Parts: sequence; C-alpha cells; structure tokens
Amino acid sequence: MAVSSRGTRGGSNLRGFFSYRIFISAMFSLLFIATLSVLFTTNPSTENDNSDLPTTGNAYVHRTFLALKSDPLRTRVDLIHQQAKDHISLVNAYAAYARKLKLDISRQLKMFDELAGNFSDISLKPTYRASLFESDSLIEEDVLKQFEKEVKDRVKIARMMIVEAKENYDTQLKIQKLKDTIFAVNESLAKAKKNGALASLISAKSVPKSLHCLAMRLMGEKISNPEKYRDENPMPEFEDPSLYHYAIFSDNVIAVSVVVRSVVKNAVEPWKHVFHVVTNRMNVAAMKVWFKMRPVEGGAFLEIKSVDEFTFLNSSYVPVLRQVESAKIHQHYIENQHDKVANDARDLKLRNAKYLSMLDYLQFYLPEMYPKLRTILLLDDDVVVQKDLTGLWKIDLEGKVNGAVEICFGSFHRYSQYVNFSHPLIKETFNPKACAWTYGMNIFDLDAWRREKCTEHYHYWQNKNEDQSIWKLGTSGTLPPGLITFYSTTKSLDKSWHVLGLGYNPSISMDEINNAAVIHYNGNMKPWLDIALNQYKNLWTKYVDSDMEFVQMCNFGL
Repeated sequence: MAVSSRGTRGGSNLRGFFSYRIFISAMFSLLFIATLSVLFTTNPSTENDNSDLPTTGNAYVHRTFLALKSDPLRTRVDLIHQQAKDHISLVNAYAAYARKLKLDISRQLKMFDELAGNFSDISLKPTYRASLFESDSLIEEDVLKQFEKEVKDRVKIARMMIVEAKENYDTQLKIQKLKDTIFAVNESLAKAKKNGALASLISAKSVPKSLHCLAMRLMGEKISNPEKYRDENPMPEFEDPSLYHYAIFSDNVIAVSVVVRSVVKNAVEPWKHVFHVVTNRMNVAAMKVWFKMRPVEGGAFLEIKSVDEFTFLNSSYVPVLRQVESAKIHQHYIENQHDKVANDARDLKLRNAKYLSMLDYLQFYLPEMYPKLRTILLLDDDVVVQKDLTGLWKIDLEGKVNGAVEICFGSFHRYSQYVNFSHPLIKETFNPKACAWTYGMNIFDLDAWRREKCTEHYHYWQNKNEDQSIWKLGTSGTLPPGLITFYSTTKSLDKSWHVLGLGYNPSISMDEINNAAVIHYNGNMKPWLDIALNQYKNLWTKYVDSDMEFVQMCNFGL
C-alpha cells in the first residue's frame, strides 16, 4: 500500500510539469502569430501620404515598421527632406530679422526668398515626388543620390548666405549702436558745454580774490595817509587837442595800469599821450592811489574821474538808465528768469552790475565828456598795446566818425546776428549782411560825431528798444547799439591794428599776434584770471608792475 501511494503522487507531479510547458508554448505561439498578423495583414493607405515624417503615436510606429519592411533608403529620404526643411526655416528667420531691423539689404532679402522657394521646389519636382514621397515601392538609389546632391548644393549656398548675412547684421548692429552712442555723447557734450559756459561766465564776471585784495590794500593806504593822496587841480594838457588822447572806462585797477604801461612803453613820444580814465565811485579812490604810488612813466599825463562827476549822465538824459530804473525793464528781467535753460548766461549778465552800469555806455557820450577834444582813441581794459599808436591819428577817416576793425567772415558776424531784423524799422533801415566791427580799439573823430549827431541817433534807437524788441540788454555788451549808431559812419581799419580772440581762441597765429598793434583778450578767459589761456598770458603779465608791493602781497600768481 505504501509503494502504491508513492507511485501515484510522482505521476501526478510529472503530468503537472508537462502541462505547464504546453501552456507556455501555446502563449508564445499566439504572441508570434499576433505579431505576424500586424506586420503582414495590415495594408496602409498612401493616397494622402505627406513627405513630412510623422513624429508621434501609432503613425510613427507604423511608418518605422513600414520602412524596415519595404525599403531601408526611406529613412535616408526623410532625413534629407528634414535637413532641407530646417534650412528653409533658418533662411526665413534671417530674412524676417532683416525686415524687422529695416536694414538696407534688399538684394539679400530677395536672395533669401528665392533660396527658400528653391528648397520647396525640389520636393515638388514630379520625378522626386513620385519616386520618393508618393510611392511605397523601392526607392531607386540614383534618384535618391540626385535628390541628395541638389539638396546639399542648396544647403551649401544657404550656409554661405547666412554667414554673409550674419556679418552684415553684426556690422549694421554695430553701426546702429555706434550712432546711438554718438547721439548720447552729443547730448552729454551739449549739456557739458552749456554748464561749462555758465561756469566760465561766473568765473569771468566774479571779482577775483587778488583784485579785491588789491583794491582793499589801496583803500587802506589812502585811509592811513590821506594827506598824500589829495586831489590835484586839472592839468591843461587834459584838454589840449594837439596831444594824443585815450579814453579807458574800467573798474579794474591792474587792468588799467597794464593798458597805460603798454601804451607808454611802446610810444615814440610818450610825453604827448594823455589818458582819461573813468571808473565807478567804489574804485575811484583805489585807482588814484595806484597811479599816485606808481606814476605814469615817460612824462605821459593821466586823469582819473568817477562816472558820477559827469552830472549830465542821469536818467532824465540817458535812456538806458531810465529803462533800467523803469518797471518795464524790471518785469522783462523777471520774465527772463523763468527760462533757466536758455537764458542762464544772459540772466547772469543782467544780474552783474557791470552790464547795468554806466561805464559801458560812456562810449556814446565822448563828445560831451570831452568837449574840447577833436579826436580820441577808445581802449578797452582787456587790451595790450604792442606798437606806437600815433599812426591812428594820421588815418583819413574820410569824414566818418568811427575807425574800427571789421570782424565778419563768410556769414559770421553780420548785422543779422546782433539785431532783430524781424522788427520793421530795422528791416527797412539796415542791411542784415552788413559787416560787423568791434569795440576794443576805436579811433573817434569827435568833430564828425557832433556833426552827424550820433548821440541823438543812439538815443533814438535806445528809446525804440525799451521793450528789447531790437536787441537784448546784456547780449554782446553794447555792440548792437554801437553797430546801429555808427552804421554808415564807420571806417574799416587794417586788421593788423587790432587782433581779437585772446580770451577764448587758442588757435591764433603767433605771427598774427606779434604783428598786431593791439591785442585784445575779449572773451571770458581774461589774462588776470586763473582760467586765462596760458600761451597768451605772458603777453599781458610782462606789463604788470610786479614790483608794486601790493601786487606781491595780493598773490596775483604772475
């Protein structure tokens, strides 16, 4: 019984093992049959076949199995076609970028468009479309090679064009960036120039510490020794018309001393020269002390007066004084204050007492100030005389009043730049292209002045300009009314008599300067300031009386 039982249990195990193997074999057989069924019984439609490769889902699996089943060259066709599509996209991208930048490369844009069209045309050729894209039959290798060659040729052209285009884009972008940088720099430069001009004007019109020190030292000397500086009686030479008379109107002591010293040192007969210095009430005492301590050399004569001593120069007679005192000019000045950007420099001039003082307008009253004189030479305080000037008195002015050097060249320094030719009176009276002259060194025939009634002429135009519609107060000093007053009564002098620009122009020829009778430091860079142009400064400092004790004490930095 025991043996029989063991035999039955062993047979049962063996049958179970063989049954399991049969089951597994059946399952693999069914899976294999199902796979063959998918591969060989499915018949895909090619009626709407696209040349683009499917990229997702069952379509991609189907196309892959189909390519492996039908033709190994099909994958190669798809890769070549995809490469062509990629380059079409790249060419179109560069063309779109060029259009966006609006670059001047229309020829290149046309080439981009043609190249993109050529790529598309390859796949549309009947030979290639029928053999490569619309047929499930085997691909002919010769056709594929020809297709590949055409695609590669166009790819090569596309890459060359893209390299060239990239260089053009980089250049154009750099040019545009450079233009933007230049524009920004120009804006910064304009702002810096405006600020620099204002700072220069502040520096030029402020009283330097050295000048203030000198004036205070001179006043201290007068207070300490009043008996030494008593006023003397006028000398007869002050009214002698046979001598050479000079007029200098200034509140700058050391500048006046340089002008006088330079005239005397270069004069052939200095004892025949007479200087008429007029200053304001604040500086008249200091001016007198200076020339008492340092008398004029060579026997020349010098008269110092305050503008207040000419009592006829009051607001009832002088239009500009009346206008300055009037509410109208005050209102105009207040209105100007609102335009800070455009008028800072001019407003600063208006706030500066010099531009509203009588010293600048004395030149319109020379015949009345010196009634017994026939000829007088007007010199600014920022000039240096380098030659004997008596030749000016020998020039025939041809009956005209003013002898001056003209400053126009080309379209610059014409009357239109100094007076308003939109004013009807100006437009009908003056020529806008008339050449301007300048103050600084002017020889005046006072007899002709009286005959032509130039002072009355000046008063007429100054009254017309009460609303400043003809010229602006403080603009170009008193040159605009001077140009109008002596419009037809000015004689042009040789330019070697008077060379200008040493106060602003660093490019004046030294030969021109050395040949000049008078050099003029017009501009903001006056020779007694720290901002003076160094190449011209020694031409002024050599006439400074550096041995004078107060000059040494006040540290003029000579």
